[in-house]
Amino acid sequence: MTSTPGTAPGGQSRLRRRAGTAAVAALLLAGIPVGAAVSADAGTPKTATGPQGQKLTVSANTGLDPAGQKVRVQGEGYGLTTGIYVALCKDNGDNRVPSPCLGGADMSGGSKTSQWIVPPGDPYEGDLAQAFGPGGTFDVEIEIAQKGDGLDCAEVACSVVTRADHRAAGDRTQDVRIPVAFAGQDPGDGGGGGEGVDVPAGTISYKSAAEFTTAGKPLDLLLHPDSKKLYVGADNLPDTADVDERGLHVLNPETGTSESWISQAPGSTGALRPSAAARIAGPLPGDGVVYNYPLRGVGSAKSGDEAASGVWLAGPTITDIAPGTTPDTVLVAQGATLSEIERATGTATRTLTLPGGTQFAADPERGALWYSDFAAGKMHRVDLTSFTVSGSFDLPGGPGGMAGFTETDPATGAVWVGVDRSVLVFDAAGTLVKTLVGKDLARDAAFDTASGRAYVVRQDGGDLSDPANDNNGTLTVYGTEDFAVAAKDLSLPGNHSQAGAASLAVEPGGTTVFVTSPAEGKITKLVRQVSPLVTRAPADLTAEEGEEVALTAEAEGAPEPTVRWQVSTDGAQTWKDVEGATESALTFTARTAQDGYRYRAEFRNDVGTTRTAAVTLTVTAATGGDTGGDVGGDTDGNGDASNGAGSTGGDGATGGDGGTQTSGGSTNGGSDSTGGTGTAATSGGGSLAATGATVMSVTLAAAGLVGAGVLVHRRARRRTEGAL
Repeated sequence: MTSTPGTAPGGQSRLRRRAGTAAVAALLLAGIPVGAAVSADAGTPKTATGPQGQKLTVSANTGLDPAGQKVRVQGEGYGLTTGIYVALCKDNGDNRVPSPCLGGADMSGGSKTSQWIVPPGDPYEGDLAQAFGPGGTFDVEIEIAQKGDGLDCAEVACSVVTRADHRAAGDRTQDVRIPVAFAGQDPGDGGGGGEGVDVPAGTISYKSAAEFTTAGKPLDLLLHPDSKKLYVGADNLPDTADVDERGLHVLNPETGTSESWISQAPGSTGALRPSAAARIAGPLPGDGVVYNYPLRGVGSAKSGDEAASGVWLAGPTITDIAPGTTPDTVLVAQGATLSEIERATGTATRTLTLPGGTQFAADPERGALWYSDFAAGKMHRVDLTSFTVSGSFDLPGGPGGMAGFTETDPATGAVWVGVDRSVLVFDAAGTLVKTLVGKDLARDAAFDTASGRAYVVRQDGGDLSDPANDNNGTLTVYGTEDFAVAAKDLSLPGNHSQAGAASLAVEPGGTTVFVTSPAEGKITKLVRQVSPLVTRAPADLTAEEGEEVALTAEAEGAPEPTVRWQVSTDGAQTWKDVEGATESALTFTARTAQDGYRYRAEFRNDVGTTRTAAVTLTVTAATGGDTGGDVGGDTDGNGDASNGAGSTGGDGATGGDGGTQTSGGSTNGGSDSTGGTGTAATSGGGSLAATGATVMSVTLAAAGLVGAGVLVHRRARRRTEGAL
């Protein structure tokens, strides 16, 4: 793939290469009956027309084997001055190069997933490329699979395409596309729900919806699973010297309004005193939480309480806390000492001293607890039944890494550990399976089992003398099965670690996320957005002149997307909006002038724009009727086919001989039986090709985030007359 265009790679003679190509072609064609599919059991041949009249046919384009199969690709009418590639590629839509492609762009002659076709006499003809036949024809086979080489047709729309080769990468006149679908998909949807114009269809992102500043300096969060109230553990914010805001705050998660503030908790003597809420252990049934207050307090409170109830422990400062193995106990870390204590009395029922550490995560479902010793670069597993250490594991990066968090995924038992700018993911057996590196310090993680996603809040280091710091944190979202990025990274301005570690809470389903910024004394409410994802796409259709036809498309997204229909009269080279067509159903009367027109629905919301694959309308002459009539004309004689008229012009009063009488279209809502001699304009139609000057890139990886939308766009059918 390093040969210079215009030279003969390897010093081989053109004659030798031609002989080699001819021999291969002869063997290939001898074994392939004309028009037959090659190892393509599903579907029937499909043809598309290009912007210069090229015809591209693929032996099968639906129900393809995801693991891979061969298809036959034929072409005719291609120019004899430009070389082309034939391949399965990501369909990026009109006027954009199809890329990336399975197997890349073959410039070596050894690929089975793409073919290179060149004009006769081209320097590359022979072992590397095959020459066009008479009339710009070719007949090849390629091997296509659902996934490979940075392309995943389960995530993005894919097509079998022709495109100009690397010597004319910006030439879009050779782009002809036939959408393909593997088993379980619809043609053209690629599993990704349409063609994303600015972002892939179904792209998930988050945006700030509100900022809550009613809870002092927020340290920890819990969204109660029963009462749905937002509990905030807080310290005092120095900027508000007139009010001591320490304690447990209870907020309305919709508005941020304070519903309760528990500022008092028992101290070492049992007397009540103002106390911050450092860490929230977990929820109480119905409402309320168990939490740790400095230095050694374990308290509980619910909305409406005037003060917390609690116990004061002996020994070192509490460094972590979590629910115990019974409803009446909690697990407490005091440095390297782990204890299970009774909440009512503070009595330790079990105690274990570990080699080191300060922080842990409990996995009661699997009877395990994971204890992180960041100073030593170790993590220990504790068996909760025997209360003994059952394994020790290295934390990559060596001793002394900046402590972030230790959390377990309740669905899989995986352990997520934040160390410096990395998140280390261990499976339930303690094997490191993934390292997720970000630009900011990993500070906290939360899991949404409903969507299978992990949310990680990262904070900037806050030291602006370090070029890596900019004072802004980041929210990152990952799939918990494949660890792929599941939402666009969101910048968190001003969220740095100089005044405390950030924390977060996730609403079930992931529609809302709450993130703290201790340095700013605020909680940011983030809401999920999803770019339009096509859930129902239109299909090619054939109608008789005068028949009412309907195209339907639907999409889901957040916010709910709007729709508008578009039409192309020149083989998908240019598009314009259909006037008034803003409903899910586009209904109109077919006219012969519209034969070959292309239609698509375009969905928009605040996140992006997604289009359905273009479909072709084929209009045939009406059967039966009164012979000897004339082709109907427009009542005002202008015959504008793009506006749904039955004629391209001509004098509507001019008679015609021997014509078949049809119903004439009218932009004025009337009908006309007066004959006209004008010929209806038709498009070369059927093309998914586009023109433009986008430069080809064969190394870009296809990015597809198929996220789950939450709102489905369903509207009533609407009849559109005279707008086509």
